[in-house]
Amino acid sequence: MIISDIRENLNAIFPTVYYSWEIGNVPPLPYIVYYFPGNNDAIADNANYCKILRLNVELYTKEKDLEAEAKIEHVLNDMGLVYTRSESYLNSENMYEVLYESEVAINGTY
Repeated sequence: MIISDIRENLNAIFPTVYYSWEIGNVPPLPYIVYYFPGNNDAIADNANYCKILRLNVELYTKEKDLEAEAKIEHVLNDMGLVYTRSESYLNSENMYEVLYESEVAINGTY
């Protein structure tokens, strides 16, 4: 998989950005933020032979939205990604965040 595949697949369902929206350019809810907080490369013979990035996909909604969550989960499943899911309510922002954590083996360029 290449990184552009992730953005294209997520952006097909909701507005999607890498890491954060620019101030003043935040779209209406729901939207998705994704980023790669670290790596877990496969290593052998003192070399990183397979690049594996940790992937966080954050869904933001005004209300609890099971349909939006199902759309994200469908996309992640179609991409063959195994994920864990957690959620929280952001009082300061008056919105919900559902976090999907996964790992992605990257082929070719970013």
